[in-house]
Amino acid sequence: MITVDLSGRRALVTGASGGLGRAMAVTLAQAGAQIAVHYRKGQAEAETVVKTITGQGGKAQAFAADLSDPAAVNTLMQQASAALGGIDILVNNAGLDGQRAPVGEDDPAHWQKVLAVDLLGPYYCARTVLPHMIKAGRGVIINITSVHEFIPWEGYSAYTSAKAGLSMFTKTLAQETADKAIRVVAVAPGAIQTPINEDVWNDPNSLKDLDDKISMGRLGTPTEIASVVAFLASDLASYITGTTIAVDGGMLIYPEFRHGG
Repeated sequence: MITVDLSGRRALVTGASGGLGRAMAVTLAQAGAQIAVHYRKGQAEAETVVKTITGQGGKAQAFAADLSDPAAVNTLMQQASAALGGIDILVNNAGLDGQRAPVGEDDPAHWQKVLAVDLLGPYYCARTVLPHMIKAGRGVIINITSVHEFIPWEGYSAYTSAKAGLSMFTKTLAQETADKAIRVVAVAPGAIQTPINEDVWNDPNSLKDLDDKISMGRLGTPTEIASVVAFLASDLASYITGTTIAVDGGMLIYPEFRHGG
């Protein structure tokens, strides 16, 4: 039987207090990894994730940090590494989509904030953990992008730019580290049913409009993303690096063209 086995691995999941991050943290723990649960706000939610993991027999601890601050990221890595005995797996999941506004009507400060969290945050985390992975002779960095690294999204130019940038960062970092036994991969979720988009899937009209954009005709679940992340973090994916795995129910194959152009 082939199983995803992360026994003995230590994983840091950013933005793990809820949504996709929570599912990733719990799933990686179920595969055997020890987990550093990062959060920016919501300590109570992060501690709930820790309790869920420890209640299932795993090991986890919560850590707070502002990922847009390189000094805070450095402290986070030191604390998490000390608590777990190292970091073998880094999942850069934390992010925000920002306020919807077309270019010219937007606030540059909001644009910069999205890039600071969605692009600079993963960069700070990766460059901080990388020397430790190189010294250990192994490591996996998984960057959570979005289908919007490929698909434009009116009013969200900062988000789409950050995710496209994170995709190219993934490829470049993979190129730089492939000969050091470190893999760097991106996962691009499609429309996933999480609390952040509850207003969409709770409205029948909005939900139908969204489902029509997905070839499989439904939203994905956080566990469906987390399962792919666990696979990519494992040795089962030992020959995968420098690419984006889309987990989107077929959104990127444009179902509106199913019956002709």
